[in-house]
Amino acid sequence: MKDRIRLIMEKENLTPAKFADSLDINRAVISHILNGRNNPSLDVVTKILEVMDYINPEWLISGIGNIYKNGVKTETQHKEPDLFHQEHENYDQRAEKIKQSQGFEFKDTPNESQASDNKLYKVAEKCDKKITQIIIYYNDNTFEKFTP
Repeated sequence: MKDRIRLIMEKENLTPAKFADSLDINRAVISHILNGRNNPSLDVVTKILEVMDYINPEWLISGIGNIYKNGVKTETQHKEPDLFHQEHENYDQRAEKIKQSQGFEFKDTPNESQASDNKLYKVAEKCDKKITQIIIYYNDNTFEKFTP
């Protein structure tokens, strides 16, 4: 079964850490399974089948049949889109999706122009700010730190 779990990770383009995080299990559990130290528990198999409901349970348990359930066309449809290969949507479509998924409500604000006063403003002095660290947070609760 460890080879089938490894194949799922390969087809879904997941590292062992991301796979464990997506199943909400300890990363060491996946590591022990892949290294042959432990066999997958019923809990691990159940979580795989719950989270990846397109995986064929018979294939996962016994190796019989196809990796994906009938009706699943390709494994690529399950991969998360990356930053550079997302389908383009207009603003209204994205806003509607966000509204539905998170319950937020967007309010249109009028685009009013204000008359300017011909006043002189003192330009703020340039300060010597430098970037010391950049942190990128991912939706799988991982992050990366970059230091220039």
